[in-house]
Amino acid sequence: MSRKIKLIWDFRSVDSQKTAEHQAIHLKEFALKEKLHFYNSNFAQISETHAIAFIIVDECDMKIYRDALLPHRGEVAK
Repeated sequence: MSRKIKLIWDFRSVDSQKTAEHQAIHLKEFALKEKLHFYNSNFAQISETHAIAFIIVDECDMKIYRDALLPHRGEVAK
């Protein structure tokens, strides 16, 4: 079974939550348009001026997402 990878985009500003929320929508749209499997696409508020958008994918699909969408970082999903 493939590991799940969480690809992450960081946003830092007073509008970071709105930006991350908007990015999460585009991540899901990309996956659906390209007919790629994903587990979750969402956003999270880290602090008042830091939010993230993320998509959780199988490790075997990670390079497709990474090369097309250029995430800021990634980690093994819990």
